[in-house]
Amino acid sequence: MLKLLLLGIGLLLFFEGILYFFLAGNLNALLDKLHKVDPQNIKTISLIMIIIGACLIYFTFSFYGEF
Repeated sequence: MLKLLLLGIGLLLFFEGILYFFLAGNLNALLDKLHKVDPQNIKTISLIMIIIGACLIYFTFSFYGEF
């Protein structure tokens, strides 16, 4: 179980790092656009992503059992 947790954290950091590496030049413009978005929309999208992530974790453990 710890192996999967560390793998998940590692993948998260890897893809976050790639995102910031490729968007480094446009990051300020992206953040300016993000300030214009309604906070309720951001919360709604975040909640949907949390639910999708939780479902993926649940179904992975349901179908493949505990690792």
